[in-house]
Amino acid sequence: METLRVAKGTVTDLEGFILAGGLSSRMGTDKSRLTLNGVTFTERIASVLAQVCSSVKVVGRPTDDLGIESTADLVEHWGALGGLHAALGACQATWSVVVACDLPFVTSDLLAHLASFREGFEAVVPIQENGFLQPLCAFYRVDPCFPQVDELIKTGERRPQVLLEKVRTRRVEFSEIRHLPEASRFFDNINTPEDYVRAKLQRTELTI
Repeated sequence: METLRVAKGTVTDLEGFILAGGLSSRMGTDKSRLTLNGVTFTERIASVLAQVCSSVKVVGRPTDDLGIESTADLVEHWGALGGLHAALGACQATWSVVVACDLPFVTSDLLAHLASFREGFEAVVPIQENGFLQPLCAFYRVDPCFPQVDELIKTGERRPQVLLEKVRTRRVEFSEIRHLPEASRFFDNINTPEDYVRAKLQRTELTI
């Protein structure tokens, strides 16, 4: 595959990271390599991130065959917080934009809108339609967040939500993103074979 190219007009203080280091135990196969219309989840999300970020990397799995740079976990087998830790550690920009590999319906409209809430905050995290925070489709300012995550891991913590209590976090209500195209699918988490079958039955054009 041709090496991923970022779009003109991307924001230079944003770098994108796709978290793909999980065990995919409920799916039974590597979620990051599942496909919709012949495009892997990783490629779909990378194409979206490339519309708003100056660079895109995958955390936790080698992706040279997809033409996308990758970076290893700094602490192995530490779940989502470990992936966030690796993304922040590898980020050379002011902000790290993190998206989990099992959220293939995230769009550049969503990410651009979330970026607009950054001023005065150290993290920007959307709230799903069901009322739950989604810390794995979020923006993190590197300088304050990396040392906090590093400290949390040293204490044995594994939940990204705990970080949000320690930094200035802008929680973006679903009502603030509901107007965006395909908003109902943004946080459709593909974790099980049943989720994957449902996703394939839906309209799956890549919206970037």
